[in-house]
Amino acid sequence: MFYILAIVLLILFLSAAIKILREYERGVVFRLGRLLERPKGPGIVIIIPIIDKLVRISLRLVAMDVPPQDVITRDNVSVKVNAVIYFRVMDPNNAVIEVENYLFATSQMAQTTLRSVCGQVELDELLSERDKINARLQAILDKHTDPWGIKVSNVEVKHIDLPQEMQRAMAKQAEAERERRAKVINAEGEFQAATRLAEAAQKMQGFPYALQLRYLQTLREVSAENNSTTLFPIPIDLFEPFFKKK
Repeated sequence: MFYILAIVLLILFLSAAIKILREYERGVVFRLGRLLERPKGPGIVIIIPIIDKLVRISLRLVAMDVPPQDVITRDNVSVKVNAVIYFRVMDPNNAVIEVENYLFATSQMAQTTLRSVCGQVELDELLSERDKINARLQAILDKHTDPWGIKVSNVEVKHIDLPQEMQRAMAKQAEAERERRAKVINAEGEFQAATRLAEAAQKMQGFPYALQLRYLQTLREVSAENNSTTLFPIPIDLFEPFFKKK
C-alpha cells in the first residue's frame, strides 16, 4: 500500500513539475513571487511545484476585432466605425508584469484611440483617406502598447456606418456631380463640332463646287434609307444670278 501511494505521489509531482510548451509559447516563471530573468520554452520545462508558478504566453499574431464605436467627426456627423487590429507579444515578461490582462487592455486602448482619431477628421477624409487614418491608428497604438511588450503591426478600418439622411445626401451629391460632368462633356463635344464645321465652311467658301458635291453626297445617304420622302436636287448655280443681283 505504501508503494502504491508513493507511486501516485511521484506521478502527481512529475505532472506538476514537467510542463511542455509549444513552439509558439513561452513560459513566464515566478519563483516565490519573484520573476525569473528569462522566459522558458519551447519544449520541456521543469519547475518546482508550489514554489514556482508558470504563466503561458502565446507569441502568435492576434487579430482582434474592435467593436463599432460611435464617433462624431470634426464636421459634426455622427457615424459608427469599427476596425481590426493585428498585434503580437514581443516581450512575454512585460506582457505579464506590466499589465493585468494585455488582451483586454489592448482592446480598450484600440477603442478609445479609434474614437479619438476619427473624431479629429472630417467625414470626407474619413471615407477617402483610410490608409492615412490606419497609419495614424497603428502609430498611436504601437506607442502606447510598447511598454507592455506588444507590437502592433497593422490596424485596418473595416466599416463606416453612415446615417440614412447622410447616405441620401451623398447619393444626391454624386448624382449631381455625374450630371455636371455629362453636361460639360456634351458642351465640349458641341464646341468641337462647331469649330470643325466653321473650319469646313471656311475651306468650302473658296471652292463652291465642293459644297455642291457635299450636297449630292447627303442626298445619296438620305435616299439609301427606307423612307417615303422623295428629294429633288436643285443645282445651286441656278440661284447664283439672284445672289449677284442682290
